[in-house]
Amino acid sequence: MAETYVTEPQRPLVMGIVNVTPDSFSDGGRHLDRDAAVAHARALVAAGADMLDIGGESTRPGAEPVSEAEELARVVPVIEALRAESAIPISVDTMKPAVARAAVAAGATLWNDVTALRDRPDSLETAALLDCGVVLMHMQGEPRTMQAAPRYADVVSEVCDFLHARAETAMAAGVARARIWLDPGIGFGKTLAHNLALLANLGQLRALGFPLLLGVSRKAFIRAVDPTAQEGTDRLGGSLACAIAGAEAGCAAIRVHDVRETVQALRVWAAVRDARP
Repeated sequence: MAETYVTEPQRPLVMGIVNVTPDSFSDGGRHLDRDAAVAHARALVAAGADMLDIGGESTRPGAEPVSEAEELARVVPVIEALRAESAIPISVDTMKPAVARAAVAAGATLWNDVTALRDRPDSLETAALLDCGVVLMHMQGEPRTMQAAPRYADVVSEVCDFLHARAETAMAAGVARARIWLDPGIGFGKTLAHNLALLANLGQLRALGFPLLLGVSRKAFIRAVDPTAQEGTDRLGGSLACAIAGAEAGCAAIRVHDVRETVQALRVWAAVRDARP
């Protein structure tokens, strides 16, 4: 399935987050109802989102798994409703191949998998058969335990090696190279120092030759830098700073809660960049 991503060529895409969950770390429960989720998605599109990421299972630290049936019931009706009224590219944020299959059938064009197609035995085969875009993300451990005691000898090298290996494995399974995106997994099994090292070295990930998706919006490491940012909604400034860092490094897309502010920040960044001698 071919994707069409429409954006201003001088800046990264802005991916708006739609959490159809009761327990996501920043906005859990606010858009659990189908109509509320669709209304939120419409608002993100009106605010300038280039694409949407629909998720029905929280992957915050300590999150408990959700059944396949429950996840399907959460995300598929939202995707169907959005596709019936809009051509905006839609990503499904799921670890489960069955959910990805149903989401693509409903109109999604990108499978965003925090396990990099490792969660189920048929994940790789499903991605190849669907022929949709696939985001391969790095995560040390799994959501329930990933922040217990993350350790790396060299976080940048290890994340690069992992993502390169997963991309090679996906291509060997039949996923087209042009379909593959990479995500360093900021906040997924990483300390503050690990997250900052990855953000400071995004160029090494870009050198792998795949589009990069960067998800930093409202994440807890911002609170570690600024202790006044206790709640997710207090972290807009830090989120925008990370978005600019991602843009400077050549990321293809930034996954965010605050779409309007991120679009504005990236437009101003692009204008300043283009005014340089």
